[in-house]
Amino acid sequence: MVADRSESGLASARPDGAGAQRPVARRPKNRKEQIVRVAARAFSERGYHPVGVDEIAAEVGISGPALYRHFKNKYALLVAAAEGGAQLLLDAARTADDPGLDPESRLTALVRALAEHTIEVRREGGLYRWERRYLEPDDRARIKVIYGGLHATMEDAIAALRPEADRTDVVLLGTGVLGAIGSITLHRTTLSTARLTDLLLAVSWSILRAELPPAPVRPAPEEPVRGLPLSSKREQLLTEAIRIFGRQGYHEASIEEIGAAVGINASSVYRYFPSKSDLLAAAFHRTGERVAIANAEALSEASSRADAALRIADRFARLTFAMPEILPVYFAEFSNLPAAEQHKLRAVQRQNVLEWANLLDDEPAESRFRVHAAIAQVVDVGRRMRFDRRPESLSRMHELMKVVLLGSEPPAAD
Repeated sequence: MVADRSESGLASARPDGAGAQRPVARRPKNRKEQIVRVAARAFSERGYHPVGVDEIAAEVGISGPALYRHFKNKYALLVAAAEGGAQLLLDAARTADDPGLDPESRLTALVRALAEHTIEVRREGGLYRWERRYLEPDDRARIKVIYGGLHATMEDAIAALRPEADRTDVVLLGTGVLGAIGSITLHRTTLSTARLTDLLLAVSWSILRAELPPAPVRPAPEEPVRGLPLSSKREQLLTEAIRIFGRQGYHEASIEEIGAAVGINASSVYRYFPSKSDLLAAAFHRTGERVAIANAEALSEASSRADAALRIADRFARLTFAMPEILPVYFAEFSNLPAAEQHKLRAVQRQNVLEWANLLDDEPAESRFRVHAAIAQVVDVGRRMRFDRRPESLSRMHELMKVVLLGSEPPAAD
């Protein structure tokens, strides 16, 4: 029979008329955990809004009403998935952390445990990074406390390794390590678990040994207004759409709000873009074009492959710091595009990463992992820096990206 026996617990009569019954099919004890993990994977891969509760239920093998016995709505699933994922990561860190070990052994054990856990949950591990904007403030604050515990665990171990380091440096190094480990959730490049774990350890130790340039000594001043405003309404709309999509998410943004940001009404927006999805697609294409141009400029100016890789890193950081909302749009809103646009833009994204990765000396797959780990420095460490664009802050970001891409010691020039 195809009925949902696992949730109903009903017995089935034997067809021979003997009246004997099969044993009652009991609900699995971990059914709730199964639902949460399937939901986390779906939300992480396709975004919160496009995923339906019935899809999650079907993948688990239950009915929609059966799922609602565990969670009252889809939002409750999002909270459970985000909070559960954070807690599992913190538990893995605290279980592995042993302050009684020497600092190097302690950090190796900690990084290895976090790497192995993240590899295991790779498909759902990016949920909080991109979908947290859909959490209510109280839920986000509660989950942030869990991540605060994770960062504190890592920072305590780093402080033991580098007692001379400034507290600000310890925080950035810890964020960099956690970002590098979490970067594997950004893409689907494959390596064996053993090789990937070793690579994440190597990248993490390059970060842990990094000598960061001095931080700015004064708080960031209010930035002066520079440059002339865009005169093209189409370009203005694209710029504001990227900011609004990145800040609020595609589904929470409205055409009215985007139009108002440039001083026009919704009907006027449609003169430039037939729909909100067309505006999103144009924002994706514009971002891809900017990255491609930055890559081409770096290649044209470089004196070696390593120099080219670092020039791309510098341009990528500056581009992102100038508009921090650009990466959430670039990585988190793909599922809101039509399938044909997804295919075209995926090819553009892949080419931009390959252009960068081909400049590194590692095996090709490992080089792609390094590039994504460098991108994660911009996302996570940049957020810690509040995307401070002063030269001192950008120099610190550049150093982290350098050691991630090239290792602790850069290779000799070509």
